[in-house]
Amino acid sequence: QVRLIESGGGLVQAGGPLRLSCTASGRTSVSYGMGWFRQAPGEEREFVASISGGGAESLYADSVKDRFTIRRDSARKTVYLEMAKLMPEDTAAYYCASRSLLYSGASIDASSYTFWGQGTQVTVSS
Repeated sequence: QVRLIESGGGLVQAGGPLRLSCTASGRTSVSYGMGWFRQAPGEEREFVASISGGGAESLYADSVKDRFTIRRDSARKTVYLEMAKLMPEDTAAYYCASRSLLYSGASIDASSYTFWGQGTQVTVSS
């Protein structure tokens, strides 16, 4: 079993930065693909960013491209989502997710992720 703990959410003014962290524990591997998804009230969960096990490949939703950066620190088993130029429409609960054995690539498909964190709230004020 893999446990994912997100942190770093909070309230930020529009245009500001915020960094989310996701630390994995349990039967995890640094080779697993990892991702971030978000869900706003009344909306479906949507893909934000993903990174491959080795960190060489990353994928981004068009809405966050050039503003958000995903990276991983394998030694710390932690994945970060560095968010810049935040907008009110970025307000959502952000979820970290991990793929599992044999799936080291990045993916935009939520169904390809096996483990999920509890989420951390990001609120952007205008």
